[in-house]
Amino acid sequence: MFDELPLLPPDPILGLLSRFRADPREGKIDLGVGVYQDEEGRTPVMRAVREAEARLLDTQTTKTYLGIAGDPEFNTRMLGMLLGDDHAALKDGRIHGVQTTGGCGALRIGAEVIRRARPAARVWVSTPTWANHMPLIGGSGLQILEYPYYDPSTHGVDFGAMMSALEKVPAGDVVLLHGCCHNPTGADLTLAQWKELTALALRAGFTPYIDTAYQGLADGVDEDVAGMRHMMSEVPECVLAASCSKNFGIYRERAGGVYFLAANRERAEAVLSNAMAAARQIWSMPPAHGAAVVAHILGDATLRADWLAELAEVRGRIAAMRELLARSLAGNGAGIDFGFVTQQKGMFSFLGITPAQVTRLREEFGVYMLDSTRINVAGITPRNIDPLASALHAVLAGAAA
Repeated sequence: MFDELPLLPPDPILGLLSRFRADPREGKIDLGVGVYQDEEGRTPVMRAVREAEARLLDTQTTKTYLGIAGDPEFNTRMLGMLLGDDHAALKDGRIHGVQTTGGCGALRIGAEVIRRARPAARVWVSTPTWANHMPLIGGSGLQILEYPYYDPSTHGVDFGAMMSALEKVPAGDVVLLHGCCHNPTGADLTLAQWKELTALALRAGFTPYIDTAYQGLADGVDEDVAGMRHMMSEVPECVLAASCSKNFGIYRERAGGVYFLAANRERAEAVLSNAMAAARQIWSMPPAHGAAVVAHILGDATLRADWLAELAEVRGRIAAMRELLARSLAGNGAGIDFGFVTQQKGMFSFLGITPAQVTRLREEFGVYMLDSTRINVAGITPRNIDPLASALHAVLAGAAA
């Protein structure tokens, strides 16, 4: 049976992590894997998560299955966090969804429902986008197309080119958008641009498919989704995939959700039934622990306040490392102004150096980043900034020579 299966190359991110772990050098630096790290290089368990877990352990009475849609308190409280408790779509019963196995599960169930609703629909993704968007969504059988997004010359969003391309997207197609903290570039849409994009969606008739995995890591829990909330208050239909991995720090617990905005309550209930059928075919019942932790934090005023406070600390550390990196690279031999790093949002940035420089950083200096030059800014610490900056200065000076 298996004789004809080829050996596939490793995932680019996980493969890089394997190479990093196998590197015996003491001073190696990991800027590749997309998890938050504190100043000691650890990915900590958040205080509110520890407390919620302790309470759940004391009160838990069963390990029986959740329903197919998952924990109802989780879904309700997640929608409140994502959209705000007073969002019109919630009051009108126009949005329903299911708990999923992380953001990946949310993206896949979203794609499965889109395929059931309109098999010929094509999904347009930004250039670039998160590498796993392609297999997660395309694996459902939907065709993937691309629209321009990032301008390497300005290190920001090429909004004019983006809008020109999306003007041509036909009604019935789907446009994938990053809710905030664009992965991999860190270049985000402004609220004004979200409003223009919303008007275009209404005019052209395409369906937005929003992936939000980093709410709270840019400017604030509410600020980061202001554009998304505006769009979802205006369009008749939308798909929203959400992850709790980063903002709650519960990566391995695989907690997320996918939520469907429909034109009316009846359509929303029909979409929910199809989402549940798709989930039943893939994993049947979602895992309970991570979702229960999130629901407990969001439902308890004291825990929620502590979570928001620690999330602000995380956000502040990322912003501080952006400033530190930009300052440390000033005056480099290639004459590149890295001030753009401070304007980007979330954990990721594109450095925009050459593939040869990326290779040299890895092989000569033990600095690991993706070939695309995406770096995880949270991998920078006051302890490793000097060797990191020294390595970057060296390869940039070599390029200038």
